[in-house]
Amino acid sequence: MSSSSLPASPADGERLHGLDALRGLALLLGLVVHASMAFMPGAKAFWIAHDPDPSAWIGLGFYIPHMFRMVLFFLLAGFFGRLACERLGTGGFIRDRGRRVTLVLLAGWPLVMTGIVSALALGAMLDNGGTLPPSPPPPPLTPETFPLTHLWFLYVLTLCYAVLLALRAVIGRLPFSPVLLRWGDAVTRVLASRAGPALLALPLAIALATTAKWYAFFGIPTPDQSLYPPLAACVAFGSAFLFGWWLHRGRDLLPGLARHWRAQLVIAAACTLICLALLGGQVVLVPAAREPRTWLYAALYALGAWSWTFGLTGAALRAFAQAHPFRRYLADASYWIYLAHIPVVMALQVLIVRVPGPAGLKFIAVLLIALALLLGSYGLFVRTTRLGGWINGRRHPRRWS
Repeated sequence: MSSSSLPASPADGERLHGLDALRGLALLLGLVVHASMAFMPGAKAFWIAHDPDPSAWIGLGFYIPHMFRMVLFFLLAGFFGRLACERLGTGGFIRDRGRRVTLVLLAGWPLVMTGIVSALALGAMLDNGGTLPPSPPPPPLTPETFPLTHLWFLYVLTLCYAVLLALRAVIGRLPFSPVLLRWGDAVTRVLASRAGPALLALPLAIALATTAKWYAFFGIPTPDQSLYPPLAACVAFGSAFLFGWWLHRGRDLLPGLARHWRAQLVIAAACTLICLALLGGQVVLVPAAREPRTWLYAALYALGAWSWTFGLTGAALRAFAQAHPFRRYLADASYWIYLAHIPVVMALQVLIVRVPGPAGLKFIAVLLIALALLLGSYGLFVRTTRLGGWINGRRHPRRWS
């Protein structure tokens, strides 16, 4: 592609269709990741259902997107967060994100947990000849053991918004705040260069390699079972969010990301392949040893995560620069799909793993049925209703748009 076809720097108020589509893709990949988990080797140790004949190839459907998708999501969340803050003002931004993120977490968590427990009960009944076996009472909820489930991303987003707005308020009152802002812009310019993934990967690699009982195959540990995010999660998602926020200040840097997307994806693929080779090409369910090999793996994993993020961002800016109604519809639907997908996926897995057949076909069946159900529910019950106005910020008219 010639330099004349590079996307121009977006003007204020211009919709970035490529980044919109990419944010939706990052969320929809969560459906792929979680649908794959029942069909991976060793699933009995970490998931609600497990196929009797798992496939190592399906593990790739988990491993590759899991390496980068939440780093990518939080970068875009920071970018679009600042865009919204500039458009709505600080007070309007707090109200908007409080309603569409924090309140969704508070209201959605009990419903999601009910769905997960129901799927667990269904599996237990099927294993017990159709009757529910006795089970011990659940453990008491504590901050250390609180099951945020996949909604942890809303919790971490809330923390990111709170910390960023607090820093913004403090810096804005300092007499030397213009100097700090110029310094931040200069750092962002360096991080948005071709060397950016390596620079951003450095603190993440250190955090991963020093994580106690780090399960290297599963990458960045997430706070899905605790209100205390692990250090590696804070580093990965916090730095991605902050970089995305500052990147919106320097929107003229976006064409540079688009220019080097091929090289970044080549680096990402190479890092991914080497990481898989270091794991022996298989799911590893024991913590990584404290040895130089683990440091090498952590460095390559972190570089891979950021290279995928840069490469896909650049590719999306190039390929999806123009509006497209189908991509826009999927981007709009992706938030609902991600919020609601775990109980649906788990219930389907509990049923389908018991059907004879290749794991690959069953994985595809879970994925397609779940996507159809979730897209259908979005079109019927969300997009044009008050629920859609709540979580997406607007109600769409009752037509394709």
